[in-house]
Amino acid sequence: MEDGKGGTDPASLAQAWFEVRTPEPGIFTIIEPLHEEEVKSYLIVGDERALLLDTGMGVGDIRVLTESLTDKPVFVVDSHAHWDHIGGNHLFDEIWIHAAEADRLDAGVPNERLRRAFAPDQMKGPFPAGFDVDSVSFPPKPATGILQGGESFNLGGRSLDVIHCPGHSPGGIALLEPDRGVLFSTDVAYPCALYAFGPDADMAAYHASLTRLAALAPVLRAVYTSHCASPMDAALLPRMRDAMGEILSGREPDGAKDGIGQHLFEGFSVLTPTEGDAA
Repeated sequence: MEDGKGGTDPASLAQAWFEVRTPEPGIFTIIEPLHEEEVKSYLIVGDERALLLDTGMGVGDIRVLTESLTDKPVFVVDSHAHWDHIGGNHLFDEIWIHAAEADRLDAGVPNERLRRAFAPDQMKGPFPAGFDVDSVSFPPKPATGILQGGESFNLGGRSLDVIHCPGHSPGGIALLEPDRGVLFSTDVAYPCALYAFGPDADMAAYHASLTRLAALAPVLRAVYTSHCASPMDAALLPRMRDAMGEILSGREPDGAKDGIGQHLFEGFSVLTPTEGDAA
């Protein structure tokens, strides 16, 4: 897009950070493909309002993007408070998150953490004009709504149920649209390496969360994930549940490095803490 002076509109360049797909009517997948994580946020549009599930990495302007996709008022539901899902929170007025991680939004994310996250080895393409990795930070943005699990968001013509799914993080949630057989599995389940290590992880809680989601598999038509291929085959949910059960029962990792064990399964893997390194 030209800016009228022979140059390129900086706002247009910033939006080039995103890739948008429409897997079905009323759902927009917002991908950030130039970072190794390729995080996915979702705009779910009803007749009266729209829910933005996560706000991504804070590169580009996700609010401008959502306003180009719908004329309905948009509010945010954070799947959890990890940095790559809350970067655009400060652009919105209404933010919901589970009570277990609400205090993290009060703190923001400092530049030191983001410089590591945006290190050259994490990048698959250039930053847009105007983005400065040496100064970027996420300002504090307190939640305006607190979730416990069990709530429903009525968007007008479609409703999403909140499922508390700790394990990857203490306040992780998934969203279920039961009338359409759609699950937004967020960072709880996706078809690559599941992160079950680090200070936030709880393997027993993770197994319980996957057990909860696996029970839904027979009625699910689509499972939209926050990383890797999306949608994901719902049949993976019971297999992930069983995999976590095997690990809890003492399954040895297939390999390990830097204190992280890798358990390999068909269609996904699980990363867990381990003692020392292994070949």
